[in-house]
Amino acid sequence: MEKPNKKQVLLFHCVESEELARKVSQQSDLIKLQSINWRSFDDGFPNLFINNAKEIRGQHVAFLASFSSPAVIFEQLSVIFALPRLFVASFTLVLPFFPTGSFERMEEEGDVATAFTMARILSNIPVSRGGPTSLVIYDIHALQERFYFSDHVLPCFETGMPLLKQRLHQLPDADNVVIAFPDDGAWKRFHKMLDHFPTVVCAKVREGDKRIVRLKEGDPAGRHVVIVDDLVQSGGTLIECQKVLAAHGANKVSAYVTHAVFPKKSWERFVHKDDENSKKAFEYFWITDSCANTVKEIANKAPFEVISLAGSIADALQI
Repeated sequence: MEKPNKKQVLLFHCVESEELARKVSQQSDLIKLQSINWRSFDDGFPNLFINNAKEIRGQHVAFLASFSSPAVIFEQLSVIFALPRLFVASFTLVLPFFPTGSFERMEEEGDVATAFTMARILSNIPVSRGGPTSLVIYDIHALQERFYFSDHVLPCFETGMPLLKQRLHQLPDADNVVIAFPDDGAWKRFHKMLDHFPTVVCAKVREGDKRIVRLKEGDPAGRHVVIVDDLVQSGGTLIECQKVLAAHGANKVSAYVTHAVFPKKSWERFVHKDDENSKKAFEYFWITDSCANTVKEIANKAPFEVISLAGSIADALQI
């Protein structure tokens, strides 16, 4: 079947995502950066202006968002809800990190599943002339969250795993790499995408009031073990996994997460110090640039290495 001609996309972005947006636009001459005046009134509420609003009529338009905190979500939603109504040919929202994705379950009556709340908000984005909004999200915490969205948006779930595989094949010891999953949830989520690598699975078991990480299956002895998960917060689970893998003979341990949330600068516990013990903990820690603020903070700090989503986002804008 003959592929349709590629479309020109006008890409708007929030303040935090400016660097990633520039990288996306550099991937293709068909992606043109656009601008928004992000200002505030004296009372703190947004005072926003979409530049060249008339010129974008009949064009394919996208917005690169970053919902890094509740404080920035409202101003971005205001723009997201305005753009499709400017007579654009189609509208795509790229939200690399769906921040409430890990709050998708209720354990008792009264729990609020904020993943569902966010999905309902985004499901009410106005329809453009081209139809429902395309919503691009990377490595959402649980695939079943696609059913939280209504038919007014079209969720497109992308993944950073091909970028990780590409990086792993560049390693000098690529033939000795083993993939480790910190729990069964991560294994179910990603093992099919990494099935040509040997795997190790860890598990959290309860001992009294504590939850302890244990090796469930696989053999890490003598291998370069790469722990893979969708996101990291405090990093406690990754550190406990590293200790277990090292105790079972792993030669090196590295980690990959698509979303490096790292609240309260928790990334600092992974930074290589001058002492040898720190350098032995994690050989590499790969993250993507889905969380822009973290990328700025960890720049040039070993063992961190950023794998950009720019090329993947550029491809997704052509879907």
